[in-house]
Amino acid sequence: MTTRRYISALAAAGLSTLFMASSAAATPTGSTATGTRSLAAVLTADGNQFDRNWYDYDITTEAVLAVLANKPDSPVGLLTDGSVALTAFIPNDRAFQALVADLAGSRLSSEKAVFDAVAGLGIDTVETVLLYHVIPGATLTSKQAAAANGTTLTTAQGGTIGVRVYSRWLPVIELRDKDGDDRNPFLNPFALNINKGNAQIAHGITAVLRPVNL
Repeated sequence: MTTRRYISALAAAGLSTLFMASSAAATPTGSTATGTRSLAAVLTADGNQFDRNWYDYDITTEAVLAVLANKPDSPVGLLTDGSVALTAFIPNDRAFQALVADLAGSRLSSEKAVFDAVAGLGIDTVETVLLYHVIPGATLTSKQAAAANGTTLTTAQGGTIGVRVYSRWLPVIELRDKDGDDRNPFLNPFALNINKGNAQIAHGITAVLRPVNL
């Protein structure tokens, strides 16, 4: 698929970046976490720079910062407000590398080059994709996610994500996005409950969620 097709599909779908107050069509009960450290604080705690570790979240972090630099009033700013409950599914840098390779047909060799390619999609597109990874109003732990087979989550972008759990005892948790032709991401079992104990929690995922069928 091409970058032009990706952007056109987002525009044709009429995707809105308005924050949705409702957290899900059928959402597990959120935890009672009361800490107020924000996910933005967690993501930027490592010095906020590109490196050679493809399994952290530098590109997600830079994408969030880029959106807020260009659109200070974006709903993405909720990631900076630790008093607002939400759950974020965050793709690692390798996931963005795979997305860019899928769109452009070539695999870039540095995180900076991948980020530049992502930013080249346009701030509105980056904002839409980021919001599709956020479930507002619910602090959803990995234990709750593992008990949520068949649940449909409503995102801050307005679209939905399905949850499929393949094993009850050693759960493998798949997120089903709107692109039925591409592989769905899974929660990374080694990157769960990031910022646990706070109202904002995150789980690492293995691919970028796509809010439209390409």
